[in-house]
Amino acid sequence: MHIVDGALANPVVIGGAVLAAGGVAMGLRTLTLERIPAAGVLSASFFVASLIHVPIGPSSVHLIMNGLAGLVLGWAAFPALFVGLLLQAVFFGFGGLTVLGVNAVNIALPAVLTGLLFGPMIRRGSPLSAALWAGIGGAFAIAATTTMVAASLALSGDAFIAAAHLVFVAHIPVMVVEGFLTAFAVLLARRVKPELFTTFAETRT
Repeated sequence: MHIVDGALANPVVIGGAVLAAGGVAMGLRTLTLERIPAAGVLSASFFVASLIHVPIGPSSVHLIMNGLAGLVLGWAAFPALFVGLLLQAVFFGFGGLTVLGVNAVNIALPAVLTGLLFGPMIRRGSPLSAALWAGIGGAFAIAATTTMVAASLALSGDAFIAAAHLVFVAHIPVMVVEGFLTAFAVLLARRVKPELFTTFAETRT
């Protein structure tokens, strides 16, 4: 899921950097003191989950857990995931610094969309209902991320179109796994710490 340095056209890299800067700025505005511990935990979860990855052409396959980050943090998922990506690029060479903005947008924007689309159902329903919607949201986040990665590659030239198709197909099993993991995490959180999701709702209002 990490696009490497040199794989994208310059306009795509520049556009990704601009969008990432806007997303991080928006996220920092909603990152209250009470939400910093959750942001730190979810950033670390993303960092660890994506350490084990399988390279596929200019990208790679690995767990992300960005759906869960979006459900808990909303827009604050942007800076949380950005930090994780930055540390991975600096310490392990995953992705790269020039494509950091594109990678951040591809991973964090689907997280935010997941929170906006599925967050209300998770907050209103029972724990079991919340887990069901969370599972769908977790799979949706990976599908959206994969689509954006594929689009980033396709926009960089016809030579990457085959790789874009491969990236999407390769992530279908990841969608299923992330759906189950997100469902379980939300089921547990709704039972032991339901205020995680009410805090997100209060921040948006």
